[in-house]
Amino acid sequence: MNRHLVLLSIAQGLFFTNNVTFIAINGLVGLSLAPESWMATLPVMGYVVGGALSTGLVAKSQQRFGRKGSFQLGLLVALLSAALGAFAVLTQSFGLLVMATLVAGYYSANGQLYRFAAAELCKPDYREKAVSLVMAGGLIGAVIGPNLAIQTKSLFGIPFAGAYVALMGVAAVSMAVMSKIDFPPAPVVKADEAGGRPMSEIMRQPVFFIAALAAALGYGVMNLLMAATPLAMQVCGFPFEDTAWVLQWHVIGMFAPGFVTGHLIKRFGVLTIMGVGVLLNIGCIAMALSGVDLHQFLFALFMLGVGWNFLFTGSTTLSMQAYTPQEKNRAQAAINFCVFATMAVTSFASGALVTTQGWTWLNWGSLVPVLITGAGLIWLARQKTQPLDTR
Repeated sequence: MNRHLVLLSIAQGLFFTNNVTFIAINGLVGLSLAPESWMATLPVMGYVVGGALSTGLVAKSQQRFGRKGSFQLGLLVALLSAALGAFAVLTQSFGLLVMATLVAGYYSANGQLYRFAAAELCKPDYREKAVSLVMAGGLIGAVIGPNLAIQTKSLFGIPFAGAYVALMGVAAVSMAVMSKIDFPPAPVVKADEAGGRPMSEIMRQPVFFIAALAAALGYGVMNLLMAATPLAMQVCGFPFEDTAWVLQWHVIGMFAPGFVTGHLIKRFGVLTIMGVGVLLNIGCIAMALSGVDLHQFLFALFMLGVGWNFLFTGSTTLSMQAYTPQEKNRAQAAINFCVFATMAVTSFASGALVTTQGWTWLNWGSLVPVLITGAGLIWLARQKTQPLDTR
């Protein structure tokens, strides 16, 4: 753990402060402003659709401006989109709110690359631990995000307008942190390998395919249940403070394991840890189906968070076996596009399903992608592939 990894962990935490606050408030603000209740999570969907649409732009900015320049550009977008979100709430405009979250997706697409950048700030033998430790920085978001939403809820007299203003400050702090990080220069590319392999060839590798599948479905299931939780808890009569508490423990589950996930992957293997993530997702669904008391929401979301950590950290580590440094921008953009595209579907589905079909059917439906992920991991474990030289 060096100074730059520490600072990147802090940036990761501030990134997830933005994400957790968005999840905590966007569905509820959307519900209060949307013409129809099933449209409540469209602002959440806007955030991930914006991320999906931005993956290509972010890959180009990474290539042109480098890690630091591209990350700072994303943070500037975060500040401006938070300002637009505050204006949308103050003017009670649902359309502007969706637009604000759509624009904020560019920042999300940038922030999703922090975990890949972590591997570049250490020696190759320690990249699993570096990814895991930077992911652990998300604990900052677990503490700040829900409390930020609670403390700023009534700041301007209109529910949650103050939260968007506070996120402008979070973006400004993150820009200051990012300015102190020195990323290594991009690798020197020889003329005969400037483009690397075609993207189609990279994607056909079993290891890349399963890494992308696990990242997308793991994030999709987590997003499906997490985005629906504030709405489900409101329907069940819980106050916002209880919802924020549940989300806080959910995010703790997402990032606290980061201090040990890298060690576990090194000791037991990446596929084993990802398999445990699948089992934890199944446990989450079983707990959610057992009832709608506060402790059931709490334990279900906590297990969901830990399961996501194992799957997402594992898939990030696994994917690094599938591309060379010359191919990283395109390969990482492809993985993030898969993640955002899946999240876009689940963000819309979470609001539509929980308001029309209910919490129970939403959980039963989420079993399908969880089982598909498990089957994919079993299939990959049976493949015999030669490791790629990714130095």
